[in-house]
Amino acid sequence: MQKRYLLAPGPTQIPPEVLLKMAEPMIHHRNPVFETVVEKVRTGLKFLFGTRNEVLIFASSGTGAMEGAVTNMLSPGDKAIVVRSGKFGERWAEICGAYGVVSINIDLPWGDKLDPSAIAEALEANPDAKAVYTQATETSTGTIFPTREIAQIVRNYPGTLMVVDGITGVGVLPLPMDEWGIDILIGGSQKALMLPPGLAFAGVSDKAWEMNKSSKIPKFYFNWAKERENLKKNQTNFTPAISLITGLRESLRILKEEGLENVYRRSDMLARATREGVVAIGLEIFSKNPSPAVTAICAPEGIDGQAIYKTLWKKYGVTGAGGQDFLKGRIFRLATLGYADKYDVITAVAAIEFTLNDLGYSFPLGAGVAAAVNCLKDL
Repeated sequence: MQKRYLLAPGPTQIPPEVLLKMAEPMIHHRNPVFETVVEKVRTGLKFLFGTRNEVLIFASSGTGAMEGAVTNMLSPGDKAIVVRSGKFGERWAEICGAYGVVSINIDLPWGDKLDPSAIAEALEANPDAKAVYTQATETSTGTIFPTREIAQIVRNYPGTLMVVDGITGVGVLPLPMDEWGIDILIGGSQKALMLPPGLAFAGVSDKAWEMNKSSKIPKFYFNWAKERENLKKNQTNFTPAISLITGLRESLRILKEEGLENVYRRSDMLARATREGVVAIGLEIFSKNPSPAVTAICAPEGIDGQAIYKTLWKKYGVTGAGGQDFLKGRIFRLATLGYADKYDVITAVAAIEFTLNDLGYSFPLGAGVAAAVNCLKDL
């Protein structure tokens, strides 16, 4: 028998209480019972996103909401500034290109720390840009970006939206929309919200809704204006993922009960312990500005990162993630978001030690676990 540990950056582990809620008998989505569920979810999402405005709910992956953040706000020929420093930053540019939006790309080496002045310079050169698209955390590199500082810069441009892919950020670190001036914040169910894949979220500011009125890109399923009108009636425009939304009500309750500050502290401590554990056995962290959501770890010289990832999964039951694009084989990744605690980290670091020992890497066995335990003793 082998016990499995899910420490990938999505899907993530799901609490038993959420699983039980999703296993309840199916209800119809056009009746008062479901409307009561949606009403509670609306309140919980506003709390989590830090906004007084509606947070839209879609039956899709997070990419669906990312696409909607382009198609519902811009028109063909509009300019958008895109931070392109990882697989998902590149996705923003790809979506813009698919709909005829001119992408002004800020190309930063993957894993590097983003200087907000790069955004300021891009806006000075392109004051007619309609949006700035960026990540809160770049999942492919385990890197955090300075969302608050970027939002402060974008606020000086009344005709420019601040759009943030928070799919691995919401529920991991503070991203208060209204306080910081984030115009669109994207989330996904399979990350810190502790649900299966299948739901996407979009918090939308008043400024963004004004821009929505002039958008000329065709839209049908991801029609945000129609979604907002239905949501005000505790409904969705199309058939919703009923079981997932029922589970969402429970996961939001769990997050609120723990308290967001405690959630953020826990996520940060788990990521820090992961980093300290692997550094103690001689490994390097790939990112120069590491994220509390996911840690990208460089494979030792002469050892394939994919071999590490596969051995962790096949032999030791720990599912992380490999590198993407040109980082495949160079890094492996472990996530510490959502339903994760200190014992997950200790297990993961121990499994890394076992794996590297199998692959011929020389290090003091147990040093990583000791470092992780020392970091976690006060959590």
